[in-house]
Amino acid sequence: MTSANTDDPLDFLTHKQGSRGGSAQTDLIQALLYEIIRVKELIKYYEDIPNGAGALGASILTELVTEAYNSLVNYDTELIRKYYDLLQNCD
Repeated sequence: MTSANTDDPLDFLTHKQGSRGGSAQTDLIQALLYEIIRVKELIKYYEDIPNGAGALGASILTELVTEAYNSLVNYDTELIRKYYDLLQNCD
């Protein structure tokens, strides 16, 4: 019972057998989910900066991640693209 890539948290998207033909939309959603995961890791780094020096950065990134999740829940493709672009530039 091993999968092809156990390190990929979104493996279920690439191996999902669906009848929807929206591969471009699936790709954008998957890309946004990867960016959300990446930025959540960045938030941990900001939170670990001593003396609360990264608190502002962590709160801004947390808000971006929350809004990105909301765009996915509402399936708003304009906002999905917007938050994908925004999260790509977070470092």
